[in-house]
Amino acid sequence: MKLSPIPLSLQQLVEALNKADGRIVRFELPTTTLLSPHVHVTEVARIDKKFVDCGGTLRTDSSCRLQIYQADDTEHRITASKFAQILAKGAGVLSSMNLPVEVEAEAPYLSVFPVIATRLEEKQVVLSLGKRHTACLAEDVCFPASLQDKSACAPGSGCC
Repeated sequence: MKLSPIPLSLQQLVEALNKADGRIVRFELPTTTLLSPHVHVTEVARIDKKFVDCGGTLRTDSSCRLQIYQADDTEHRITASKFAQILAKGAGVLSSMNLPVEVEAEAPYLSVFPVIATRLEEKQVVLSLGKRHTACLAEDVCFPASLQDKSACAPGSGCC
């Protein structure tokens, strides 16, 4: 199974922003394309997800999701310090600095990307966005050790 990059925690993101002083914040897609610099952070949310995996196990997952919006005001720039202030305003909703951080953006479709790294440059701080992947969460049920070929999961075999 291919693992997704580990997202930064909210604490790690805030620390990076605090080191970036007055630099502008830029978002870099997994393709290494930078989003336009005139981005607004329109939402800071705590996302709590409760679900049952394909093996029947109840699971929970929580994250900090930041919604960004590329508006028509092309002269707008968000600085690292302003971004940190926005995150501070959301602290009461988030209730934890250990949450992994995700960014929701239209790129060109509404997508969610984990923030996997920060990079300080002369005039900007770049937040690198990674890819999310799906995976079977109950491989022990769906693909028992005796089943060598994972593509051979047959109907009625107990596989999801």
